[in-house]
This record gives sequence, C-alpha cells and structure tokens, in this order.
Amino acid sequence: MHPNAELIRRFYDAFGRRDAEGMAACYADDVRFSDAAFPDLRGRDAGDMWRMLCEAGKDLRIEASDIDADDTTGRARWVAHYTFSATGRKVVNDIRASFRFQNGRIVEHRDTFDFPRWARQALGMPGLLLGWTGWMQKQVQARAAKGLASFQKKRG
Repeated sequence: MHPNAELIRRFYDAFGRRDAEGMAACYADDVRFSDAAFPDLRGRDAGDMWRMLCEAGKDLRIEASDIDADDTTGRARWVAHYTFSATGRKVVNDIRASFRFQNGRIVEHRDTFDFPRWARQALGMPGLLLGWTGWMQKQVQARAAKGLASFQKKRG
C-alpha cells in the first residue's frame, strides 16, 4: 500500500475511534478542507471541526473503503452512521473524499456527498422540501459555522 494510502487509512481509523487529535496529526498545518457544510476551512479550523464532530458523535460509526493514493493525490469512500444532534434523526451519509499530499501529510481534503439526500435524513420534512435549494445549504453552512465558532470559543 502506498504511504499516502496508509495515511488516509490512519485518518479514518482515528475517526472511527473518535480520535480527533490522531486525525489532525494527518493534516499539514495549513490544510484546506471543504464539504457541503464547511465549504472552506483552513489550518486549525479543519482540525477543530473534527474535534467538534468527534465530541458530538456519541453513536458515530465510520466505514472507510476504496482507499487509493499516489505521491500527490488520493481518494476514499466513507460512510458515516450517526444521529444528527440538532434533530435527533438517524443519518447514513455516503461520502467521496479526495486528497492532496505534501511531505507525508494531507494538504487538501474535499468531501462530496448528496446534500439533498443528507438533508432529507437529517432535517426531515424541511430537508425533503428544501434540501435541493441553495438557500437550505446556506442555512446549514451558517449553522455549522456558528457551531464551530462556539466550540472554539469554549475550548479557548
């Protein structure tokens, strides 16, 4: 297995244990992360997002597969099973991740998933009716950003 594929495996193994420090250790100091909820996190903010999610994810279960990498890029599929804390609804989110590497660390991490499908599961009727709209995604992004800022403030 390529060393960068091993790095991806280490990242998801740590996530499965809710070990956010182990996840953050896979990232370069100036990492860039993006997904539908957090479209542009950089550096420590990316690690703090994982810290927040690992703390909140009491019933979180991760399945990582299709891990592949070369000297500069990588990819993986991962499925997250959890209860969305804001609504108490069960979610199964099927995610595709892409990575860029430098000096044995992840410098860019992008997750993509079917946002309308996620919104239906996580938000119920509002997600079913509005999950396909940019407005709903912006609402989720604003709430996610507020949650991350609150988490960071509490941690100092």
